[in-house]
Amino acid sequence: MPYLSQMLARPVVDADGVEVGKINDLAIQTGEVFPRITSVAFRGPSRTPLMVSWRKYVSEYDGSRVLLNTASHNIRFSYLQPDELLLARDLMNKQIVDTQGLKVVRVNDLKISQSGKQLRLLGAEVGALGILRSLAPWLEKAACNIGKIFRRPLEENIIAWNYMDLVDRDLSALKLSMTHKRLHELHPADVADILEQLDPQQRIKVFEHLDAQQAAETMSELEEEYQTDLIDDMRDSDASLLLASMDPDDAADIIGDLPYEKAEKLLWLMGVQDSRRIRSLLGYREKTAGGIMTPDFVSVLEDMTVAQTIEKLRAGGDDYPTVNYIYMVNAQGILLGALSLRALVLASPETKIHELAERDLITAGPDEDQEEIADIISKYGFLALPIVDENKKLLGIVTVDDALEVMEEEHSEDLQIAGASSGGQGDEQGNVGVLFRWFLRRMMWFVIWAVLVLLIVMAGGLELFVGALALAPFVLLIADNSVSFAVSDLLNYSGSSSGVTLGRLFRRNLILTLAVAILGLLLTLALSGALDANIDALYASSGITGPMAVTIALVYAVEAACLPAVITACLVTISSILVLIYGRRRLDKDKELSNTGMAFVIMLGALAVQFGLTYLVQIMNVM
Repeated sequence: MPYLSQMLARPVVDADGVEVGKINDLAIQTGEVFPRITSVAFRGPSRTPLMVSWRKYVSEYDGSRVLLNTASHNIRFSYLQPDELLLARDLMNKQIVDTQGLKVVRVNDLKISQSGKQLRLLGAEVGALGILRSLAPWLEKAACNIGKIFRRPLEENIIAWNYMDLVDRDLSALKLSMTHKRLHELHPADVADILEQLDPQQRIKVFEHLDAQQAAETMSELEEEYQTDLIDDMRDSDASLLLASMDPDDAADIIGDLPYEKAEKLLWLMGVQDSRRIRSLLGYREKTAGGIMTPDFVSVLEDMTVAQTIEKLRAGGDDYPTVNYIYMVNAQGILLGALSLRALVLASPETKIHELAERDLITAGPDEDQEEIADIISKYGFLALPIVDENKKLLGIVTVDDALEVMEEEHSEDLQIAGASSGGQGDEQGNVGVLFRWFLRRMMWFVIWAVLVLLIVMAGGLELFVGALALAPFVLLIADNSVSFAVSDLLNYSGSSSGVTLGRLFRRNLILTLAVAILGLLLTLALSGALDANIDALYASSGITGPMAVTIALVYAVEAACLPAVITACLVTISSILVLIYGRRRLDKDKELSNTGMAFVIMLGALAVQFGLTYLVQIMNVM
């Protein structure tokens, strides 16, 4: 089966055997499962672009050329139709949406199926073979032969046409068959994953062709930075309609991240009711129950019957997107009880709501931390948790999907603190990145030490700092481990900021500091005693010359540098509690926190202290 790259630049020959041009492109009709080639485009005499109907004028394609069934002077040229596209122009080296793999990929080549004189497009080659083939055919053959030698054959990576969707053209102009799985048929979460892989221009182009409901649901699934970018790229009227059709809590999160003028304009363009629902949520602080609750809940008076309640649900329609519980309130909106939707359906129509409602409810206030709300929902298996004010007036509910999002955010935050990766665009690239970050994090102390040695040697300070350099790995490892302990504490005690917790951690670090100090001093005394005894024996026997003198000088230098290294290690250990406090404050402000960055800063600070103390000791010894 041929590929498009193999067909391009092949000659087009008429019935008289005269070459009339070389293939420049092929056209397909998009309304088929596997589209047939409808026209061939080529450059004629004087490089004039021409196009002829494949069905009408092509006799065959023999793998090396296109043969026409008539002489060149009998050809009538055709034009590209609205439901047609050119393969090389519109698909080659373009991004497409793989609606089966749910990702955005780049078209490296296109595979063609041949049956007699008829050609059809099978799909896109998105693997390495397509790149090699487009560069030079011999590169593809060489790569395949090398793969066979190592028993790791390279395989085609073909995405069938019926699982492709275009992102660089007007999607509404492509009339594909019902068997073609389109973006409109995907779950909003899957559409959001695809949109996040596109550049901003393509993202808004695809987003504009989603229907209103799917656009609202997809917007809710996007990450915050993509939501803001999309709103900025949309017309204000369209953005206002979109936000009004979203769940109020999701819309409030987006509007809260917009500049004040932009947010006010979008709210003003909305209807009064939609604007009021969203504004009611904007007053609550982030990461609280009020910030994630929705005011869309079903409340009924206690003297209403089951039949009246069901009729209210029917009349409400889309006003109640999530109905798991029916909340019983009085005329002032005070929460009195609740019943499940199941209990409502199973009860007889004449039954009063107060006879079914459970009155002993677990509730939360709007200022409570969102993590505590998620824990309550998880612990008791609730589908929703009512949020009430100090007077027990029902303000809204936090649903289980909101709780799951909070848990996911917390998990991502913990991974971020620990220096883990959240994934990338491609498994192989992601694995290389993870491996590199792991190496950098684990061996950073060695890299810093090696660079330090090189700099001191180049500066001519080896004789002065040779002892400090010998003990620098000890200081660097202490600093690295201190940061690791602090990060572990940050993960374990991230939900608490009380003085008791910090005090306990400070006492633990103080004990570790004393242990490091005692161990370091014992080693220093042992080294000094052994050195003095051995040197006295050597002087008494044959003296000290040559390599032995160099060795003893090095040992003396290390001995002199021991005390500064021990002091530095103690300072680093006791000050690691500051890393915990700093990290907690960064996370409270919703700012990024880099484990590797903190370790790098602490290591450089430790080296500055160690070498500074070593220099002072050297000066005091000289004096």
